[in-house]
Amino acid sequence: MNLTRIGLAGAALFALAACEQHGGVMAAGGPLETANEFKVLAPIESGNLLLFPVVRENGKSPGATPFLTLDEGIKSGQVEVTEAGKVRGLVRPRGGRPIVDNYGGDQVNTLVLVNNSDQPLLLLAGEIVTGGKQDRVIAKDRIVPAGGDPIDLSVFCIEPGRWTESSSKFGAAANGSVGSFMVQPSVRVEAMVAKSQQSVWDSVHGSISRMAAAAPPVPSAEAKPLNTTSYAKAMQDSGVSAKVDEAAAPVMRSREQVLARLREEHAVGVVVAVRGEIVWADLFADTELLSRYWTKLVRSYAAESLTEGENHARPAIADAQHFLDAPTGGTESSEGEVGIYRYRELKSGGTETFVLESLLPATRYDVHISKLKLRGEERRDRRPIMVR
Repeated sequence: MNLTRIGLAGAALFALAACEQHGGVMAAGGPLETANEFKVLAPIESGNLLLFPVVRENGKSPGATPFLTLDEGIKSGQVEVTEAGKVRGLVRPRGGRPIVDNYGGDQVNTLVLVNNSDQPLLLLAGEIVTGGKQDRVIAKDRIVPAGGDPIDLSVFCIEPGRWTESSSKFGAAANGSVGSFMVQPSVRVEAMVAKSQQSVWDSVHGSISRMAAAAPPVPSAEAKPLNTTSYAKAMQDSGVSAKVDEAAAPVMRSREQVLARLREEHAVGVVVAVRGEIVWADLFADTELLSRYWTKLVRSYAAESLTEGENHARPAIADAQHFLDAPTGGTESSEGEVGIYRYRELKSGGTETFVLESLLPATRYDVHISKLKLRGEERRDRRPIMVR
């Protein structure tokens, strides 16, 4: 089969079929009826942002999803995150089993997470945890089963200027009443695609500088660098936060109305355009999951819209649909945990698609899909990845 002739859903279907032939598991519900599973609707406008709601073409939904979010887990105390050197403090001995510590000391790109809840935990690439010796960002989507031993959480540092402990445990990054947030797409792409700590640091540095320029401390004053190397602290700066709120205001002021519209339309995601350029899409298993991530997603998109860049002609619904349906042929890689989840990366010339599929009983479907546009160095510096 020629993958360049089918769209996002079709390529995902082909990949699943190939996995099934080699002992993998096909998502529940069987083959998709059409290659174009998703349909784009008229956009919601918010400053330099256009957010195109996305619905399932066939209107089908897997039903209520059982997943706990990182914010919910940390707020309830049922999910704990700490530096690798403190893993022994997270392990609850079971039946007299000894505590095993294979982590050693604290590490920049490793944290330890334990899910003590009775729900599977959903983690998304780009979510921020603050505290410990450095603020970190989740490197990739994954699912953590309920209970169980601590897991090695792959992360990237987004605070290169600190390696001293500010707290023993991590919390979800928050900013007053708006709750937690994610890194903006230009930082998120470095964690997901480049998978390079230096690339993430470079992107964080650039983002902080651009946010400082967008929100100078005094309206008439020349912009000055923010006095921090932390992406999270920069986002919590009063000037930057105000600018992000301003960029997101048309959506956030009518948040409940927007969410009501999304629920009425059974939207499962959005295609994102910044200054007229379509750059990203986030799709979820159902409308409820989308609504639970809505605020932090919108604020991450709004942060991206603060930075200067070339303006493009306003995209039409057809342009957003074309982006979503663009071929995902090329190289594919996958990783995961048997019986828990599969995380697939689908590469093509100008876009990259990431698919998180749950393999847990009664939840064998795609939980989250990210599709992003590659630019500049990201597009040129793409190393071949062997299919596993």
